[in-house]
Amino acid sequence: MRKLFLFGTAGLLLLAGTNSATAQKKEFTYEQLFKTPVSGITKPLPVIRGWVNDESYIEQQKDASGNAAFVAVNVKSGKSTPYTGAVPSEQRQQAVPAIGIPDARNITASPDGKFFAFTKKDNNLYIMELASKKVTQVTKDGSETILNGYASWVYYEEILGRASRYKAFWWSPDSKNVCYMRFDDSKVPVFPIYVLDGQDGYLENERYPKAGEKNPEVKIGVASAETGATVWADFNQQEDQYFGAPYWTPDGQLWAQWMNRDQNKLVLYNINLTSGAKDAVYTEEQKTWIDLDEASRIEFLSAGKGFILKSDKDGWENLYYHDNTGKLINQITTGTLWGTSIVKVDEKAKLVYFRARKENSARFDFYKVGLDGKNLTRLSFGDYSHDQVNLSPNGKYFITTYSNLGTPPAMALVDAKGKQIRVLGDSKGSDFDTYALPKTELVRVKSDDGVFELPVTITYPVNFDPNKKYPVLVSIYGGPNAGTVYDRWKPTGGATQWWAQEGMIQVAFDNRSSGHFGKIGLNYIHRQLGKWEIEDYMACGKWLKKQSWVDSNKLAMTGGSFGGYMTCMALTYGASVFNYGIANASVTDWQFYDTHYTERFMDTPKDNAEGYKNTAVMSYAAQYKGLLRVVHGTSDDNVHMQNSLTLIDKMQNLGKRFEFMVYPGERHGIGGNNAKKALHNRNEAYAFWYKNLLGKPMPAQFLDTENSGNRRGF
Repeated sequence: MRKLFLFGTAGLLLLAGTNSATAQKKEFTYEQLFKTPVSGITKPLPVIRGWVNDESYIEQQKDASGNAAFVAVNVKSGKSTPYTGAVPSEQRQQAVPAIGIPDARNITASPDGKFFAFTKKDNNLYIMELASKKVTQVTKDGSETILNGYASWVYYEEILGRASRYKAFWWSPDSKNVCYMRFDDSKVPVFPIYVLDGQDGYLENERYPKAGEKNPEVKIGVASAETGATVWADFNQQEDQYFGAPYWTPDGQLWAQWMNRDQNKLVLYNINLTSGAKDAVYTEEQKTWIDLDEASRIEFLSAGKGFILKSDKDGWENLYYHDNTGKLINQITTGTLWGTSIVKVDEKAKLVYFRARKENSARFDFYKVGLDGKNLTRLSFGDYSHDQVNLSPNGKYFITTYSNLGTPPAMALVDAKGKQIRVLGDSKGSDFDTYALPKTELVRVKSDDGVFELPVTITYPVNFDPNKKYPVLVSIYGGPNAGTVYDRWKPTGGATQWWAQEGMIQVAFDNRSSGHFGKIGLNYIHRQLGKWEIEDYMACGKWLKKQSWVDSNKLAMTGGSFGGYMTCMALTYGASVFNYGIANASVTDWQFYDTHYTERFMDTPKDNAEGYKNTAVMSYAAQYKGLLRVVHGTSDDNVHMQNSLTLIDKMQNLGKRFEFMVYPGERHGIGGNNAKKALHNRNEAYAFWYKNLLGKPMPAQFLDTENSGNRRGF
């Protein structure tokens, strides 16, 4: 399950500001926030595209005609000169060749550019030699249920990721082979989705394995680019198992990621390209689960020099140095690191540069450490989150973009000792201080069990008066390791500025499984996904209601997908705390969601029947007493509308009053391909908040559907 961002609600926190003399400053109009961008509030930072060497960096500018131009900027003097060389960080799309095959999908060039691999709608894999245009059909058994190089739904959504666009094949670095996955969906249950098109409509039959059901059977093959012949890796495809995206090592070895159905054992296997035999390189087991869809798990050193592996096996995301056989050489980092990502490994200097949340769980910092694990040094500065770092080739300098809730993004040049050389840019525009921007602050609230200090961001209304009482809108996601509370600047403008001007407090908070407390916090939710999350949100809600400036009868929550589930739980399990909610595309019972995501945290319904019962919204529907609006698209192929219908059925049988908004033909994000429905969803949500939180009609401007915008910031 990936995050669902909904444009029809207030969304996540979008701004932060100062509270100084806001009464004397201008407020934004409807047109400025939703239709016509306001200039002068912010300005763009320099666009850095890499480094020429340790003494000059590359900046992208515009020439007199408005086209992209590049300059080399001297680190010491700041002077720039035209640059016409290669741009290291420039993202160039590989041109798709005119191969005359209209149904070719995911056309991907080999590293040397001599071949292209692709799949077709017949679900077979093909390789074309560019020079001769010769096409080799690698597989011939593709069908509706046999998919070669094209991912089965659960792999696309949960393992390979949406960015894969269903692509399930990978070129070797020497361009001689293509590794691909073969999926057999024939035993995966079919879930019918009704589509209302035409007089009779039709059923869209989706191969979707729900918790405890049969997964696709998967094989891993290695095809020769020259002949198309496949060598199959030595796995039993009928075993209950998962495979992550494979790795090609710098010296051309193929490593497969294998995981058991329980998702608590991970093995990296080296696959013999000639025989398909496998040899275990690395094995990890945990009592709860291990994330398989971790693209940045391994950083390879140059051929033969081993690899660095990231693991949360000690409760935090630390780095471990292994040799090529998988033997541990030493642990590189220790302590409470999370969100750890390697920026560069300097093999000559034996240094590892990385970003992580360590000093403060809501901020990212930049560090260096010896490959031997010694001399960890923080290179970033101040009480900021350093969210983008661009390191020079030999680590002599780096450029960082940093901010916090009260400071808009700025960019600075810093040396290897962490000393600022100069500020390269500040995003505050000339008119920034003329407008009344609300204050946002981060506080921490003790969990009810006293174990955690839960992070909370609060955006106060413009001209906030602590002697008044304000309604509160909580925007939530809440899924495992998907926190939303950070001490970083959010773009100004859009809905959040509007609600701040209308007198609404806007809040986000994170639970113990959000990542702020590492895998230690995440492990609490094992076999009870949703219980501790809503308990933590109730603790935050109760704290808010105790504040003198909060209207304790107007505490609302909204979210989509997992956030919709949390909203439903807030209005049932947490009905003593939360009063109103809009739940979008919600899971309501984990038995209705897919195998890989659900069982990672919950195990199967057969093995954990009590856990599934205790985390289903319907189990607490009798406690419901506020007002909940349930929103769902009829063609949602991710969280099926079955979830919302089951909750509605329960609520009706209990005689509960609620609201339901259905969007015919819409998928997981309402209005993804229909701007009018996105606008309708937004306006209906706004009308709900005006009526129930602000106690007044929604302004007429929002009903001008021809001219209403839906911008989120400027």
